[in-house]
Amino acid sequence: MGHPAVIHASQPLEEVTVRVEGPPALTTPAAAHLRALGATLTPQTPGPHTGHATFEAAGAPGAATAYTAWADVLPDADAVDEATVQAATGMMQVHGRRDGRPRGLAVDYAATCASVLTVQGLLAALLGRARGGAGPAQVTTGADRAALLTLGQYLAAANAPEAEAVPLSPGGPPFTARCGTRFELEALDPVLWARFWRDLGAPEEAIRTGWQPFQFRYATACAPIPEALHRAARSASWARVQQAAAASGAEVCLLHAPAALPGATAGTAPWTLTPHTADRPPPATGTVSSAAHPLAGLTVLEAGRRIQAPLAAHLLRQLGAEVLRIEPPGGDPLRGMPPCCEDISARWLALNRGKNAVQIDIKSPVGQAELRELAAGADVFLHNWAPGKAEQLGLDADRLTAVNPGLVYAYTGGWAGRLPGAPMGTDFMVQARTGVGTVARPADEPPAPSLMTLLDVLGGLLGAEAVVAGLLLRECSGRGVRVESSLLGAAEALTAPALHRAAAGGALRRPAGFRRPLPTADGWIAPADDSAAAAGARAARLTELTSAQALDGLRADGLAATAVATDLGALPQDQRLRGAFTRDAHGSLAVPTPWRFV
Repeated sequence: MGHPAVIHASQPLEEVTVRVEGPPALTTPAAAHLRALGATLTPQTPGPHTGHATFEAAGAPGAATAYTAWADVLPDADAVDEATVQAATGMMQVHGRRDGRPRGLAVDYAATCASVLTVQGLLAALLGRARGGAGPAQVTTGADRAALLTLGQYLAAANAPEAEAVPLSPGGPPFTARCGTRFELEALDPVLWARFWRDLGAPEEAIRTGWQPFQFRYATACAPIPEALHRAARSASWARVQQAAAASGAEVCLLHAPAALPGATAGTAPWTLTPHTADRPPPATGTVSSAAHPLAGLTVLEAGRRIQAPLAAHLLRQLGAEVLRIEPPGGDPLRGMPPCCEDISARWLALNRGKNAVQIDIKSPVGQAELRELAAGADVFLHNWAPGKAEQLGLDADRLTAVNPGLVYAYTGGWAGRLPGAPMGTDFMVQARTGVGTVARPADEPPAPSLMTLLDVLGGLLGAEAVVAGLLLRECSGRGVRVESSLLGAAEALTAPALHRAAAGGALRRPAGFRRPLPTADGWIAPADDSAAAAGARAARLTELTSAQALDGLRADGLAATAVATDLGALPQDQRLRGAFTRDAHGSLAVPTPWRFV
């Protein structure tokens, strides 16, 4: 089809009106994103905390409706709010690995991810209609689906036939200097790691044995680092720690409280969409999208590493796009990261199954020319290279859009260029610098970045959302689009509610014991936030009951709660989630897709 009537639009939803209703936790983040995309929202009446959210969109691209529930794969009684979703899906268990017991995240992580997926699904449905798809456009997601998606790597590893390369034992950063300053450390190379700790006088054996659990913390959500390294940190002043980092090439960042960072304004979007100046040629006739696969017929080139960009491309593939991974000569080294299924990493499959791959040496002129040739026929180019690398390689937006004016050029980065002197843009460093490590834990727990990769995953979701928005804007404007998202944007999404509470005179951090599961005779239960006080008053009696008995008693009195999933390897057999998981061709566990399209 030709370009629609809205020519040279600057926002993909500027001709769209959306009616929103439902629980604030599920609607507030999504509504903010819809406004940032140009949509007009009808006045919303505040709704109860329970129930589902509805988003009805109508305008130039067509009409579509999105529904977001707390429970879409879980039974309704086991997923009534953020706390119960975190408990039933295993999120509390993974976040609590550092402590050796389940712990709830004090931020609304599942609801925030569900909101991003809701907007992503709504944009995809509208894009499918704009591309000529027929029939009603309706998409459903759930906070439980979002939570399982964020845990995909951990679930795949726990259900693989091989054991982990490192023990899943309590422990991990941050470290504490002699003056009490808590800090995060990043070293992506064992040589830098060793130099840093030798400078602080740590024992060689502790340096050697500490590297592997530290390196694997991104995959395992825990890091049983030798106590000798913590002692070495406590023996040094903060100034001495900084000197050791500078001399070794490692990086350190003290744990900050949340605050508005440079470039932030109220309602700042977590991404930017910038249309190119040149019109794209009329699109070639290709596969028409369907309700179930609204991105069918579109091609995505992904040059991603670790989690952020690969997850974004994984979501685009689930929406129907064909994804071609650009890997270095010899292939992605993470393909062999244990535990494996048929010699392929279960974690790698969780992010990359179903993608095609081509090996290109992007450092060579021949490889760069090959990638530019591929980009000439693609719809999206997506990468998360280090800042400046694309320009250095001649693969930046200006160079690639010169060969393809209709390209959606997407960069998923760390700091979005907004924080001068920022530390390395990795998950835990961004958590430390932005205050996520402070608000993710209640007031009676010391600040500490979660060892779950909160920002890498949410950053990947935001990257996919931005790409789909860019594709819809391209359809509306007739021009290619440059898209940028960041871990900083993900961090601001998680800290915004705390900053709003503090601005209104409330506490920045959640109160003591917030979302802390209660022990029973055979496990743990997690009450819903609204039922926590009443359930906590019975804590002593609950230790004498099984989890099933405790839940029966609480529910009989009108209180909401669920059992905490503490064994990820047994989750596929959990009665609450039986039938939700599948296995891929390699036998690796796959979580349910985030959406259901009709």
